[in-house]
Amino acid sequence: MREVNGLDDLRRLLPSARREATAAFGDGTVYLERIVRPARHIEIQVLGDNFGNIVHLGERECSIQRRHQKLIEEAPSPFVDPAMRARMGEMAVRAAKSVGYSNAGTVEFIVDKDRQFYFLEMNTRLQVEHPVTELVYGVDIVKEQLRIASGRRLRYRQTDIKPYGWAIECRIAAEDPYNNFLPAVGKIRTLSEPAGPGVRVESGIYEGFEMSLYYDPMLAKLIVWGETRADAIMRMKRALREYRLVGIKTNIPFHMRVLENTNYIGGHFDTSFIDENMDIISEPREKYLEPAVAAAVMLTHQRRQKAIVIPASPAENGANAWKQSGRREQLR
Repeated sequence: MREVNGLDDLRRLLPSARREATAAFGDGTVYLERIVRPARHIEIQVLGDNFGNIVHLGERECSIQRRHQKLIEEAPSPFVDPAMRARMGEMAVRAAKSVGYSNAGTVEFIVDKDRQFYFLEMNTRLQVEHPVTELVYGVDIVKEQLRIASGRRLRYRQTDIKPYGWAIECRIAAEDPYNNFLPAVGKIRTLSEPAGPGVRVESGIYEGFEMSLYYDPMLAKLIVWGETRADAIMRMKRALREYRLVGIKTNIPFHMRVLENTNYIGGHFDTSFIDENMDIISEPREKYLEPAVAAAVMLTHQRRQKAIVIPASPAENGANAWKQSGRREQLR
């Protein structure tokens, strides 16, 4: 992609874009599209069968991203009202019907500050972020794909599709958010994934798993559901705090800082959110380091104290448990 702001830019950048396209794809064809700023990235989930029946399952908000890669998704979008949802959904269904589409698919849009939306692309597959739609609409999208592939009709009409609650997904990746999101490598030494009501983890990793540079850095997807957006944010923060992954660097601290950002909490963000909030990906301030070190020393001391146990003599074993308990209590 090249950003063109005038004819001089076009003359200078078009040849290089064509060369790059030819080298990568064997085809130097390029196309123009409007730059929208500020822009939100909002997509509509659709399902279509082999009989011409197509429904949409509302929208997903995918604007928290870096280098055009999504990092946090949620459903519904805090920016989309019911009327806009209906218009975008109708447009997505019309686009799918125009090509006789059957399968799960996603029609993606760029949306400006005035809620005008522009077609971006269609992904004719299951999306990484499909779980947020499943949790809000109660539809198992993978199951519906299998039904469609086996030649069965859709079980849903558009009037059956109603949202309930709010869902958020964080992509957990082996990346260093404080070093320009460079991929991290190594072996996972300790892994403890969060759980509980409204928490869903989709993962293929385990203790001893070796992370290499040869594959996508995403390790897992952490998804939560809540009755409101505030509930979902609180639940996601709790789940991120419970996530224990030792051995490689991850972007979990980045997700925590986004969820604590007042603009994100208020729903005031777009695709430039990270660029405009660079403190999110800056190293923690030094003023926090001294208290952290002091806390670590105190915790280590406390654990060592608890580990002190006076061994009982053979004669005391079993016969003087009360005396041993009293000695331990005095040591505390």
